[in-house]
Amino acid sequence: MAEKTSSAYDKGKFPDEEESETDSEGSDVNTSDEEDSSWISWFCTLKGNEFLCEVDEDYIQDDFNLSGLSSQVAYYEYALDLILDVESPNDEMMTEEQHEMVESSAEMLYGLIHSRYILTSRGMNAVLEKYKNVHYGRCPRAYCCGQPCLPVGTSDIPRTSTVKTYCPKCCDIYYTRNKYQGNIDGAYFGTTFPHLFLMTFSYLKPPKPTQVYTPRIFGFKIHNGSGGSSSSTAKQITQGESEQKRRQREGVQAEAQPADGAMGG
Repeated sequence: MAEKTSSAYDKGKFPDEEESETDSEGSDVNTSDEEDSSWISWFCTLKGNEFLCEVDEDYIQDDFNLSGLSSQVAYYEYALDLILDVESPNDEMMTEEQHEMVESSAEMLYGLIHSRYILTSRGMNAVLEKYKNVHYGRCPRAYCCGQPCLPVGTSDIPRTSTVKTYCPKCCDIYYTRNKYQGNIDGAYFGTTFPHLFLMTFSYLKPPKPTQVYTPRIFGFKIHNGSGGSSSSTAKQITQGESEQKRRQREGVQAEAQPADGAMGG
């Protein structure tokens, strides 16, 4: 508000009362919105965090749901206070470096809580809304015909691998198409989630794809043989070409023999 008034003075005029009241109301609304926005809402709307759901605060406040996490996360108490928007009396005493470490710990703690939350009924319903809106992308496999995917981790241990997308149709996993979303830790979703989700909402499980891609060379299927190695396939092609050339030579010779006999007679 002070900045707006100063700007008006610089222009050589006073703002009238109506403009002042409007500016004051707009400023109050903006301030109110910022105050109402929780850390969780802010964090989940950051670029790249669209895969994450907003975990209910009452779930986080239940110590039973956080069992074992204090030993995995540094600055656990500070990180938890940050997530729940609780002001700590020691915040002012912390250095900038310590604040950054607390913020990093809060991100990791929230991710680990998130991996547990999405296995609950409330968490699954939150993911269900995202799944219906195709927030997790579609399967890149052509024969899956744009099947919506689910997030999955290849490990339950943090900082081991990034999140992948799981296709319920071909049952394979893929890298995310968005590089920012691909930076999310896979442990924030875990290895169990998509499979338990599809067991819970079994009506969402699609049928297996009926089409399978068949490699061909000049229209003929490639038979890999028992070994299935590329060298054996190349050998078969070479042998086939040699056999074809041999037959062509035999055909030319057979046509030439009657002509030679007629000339001798």
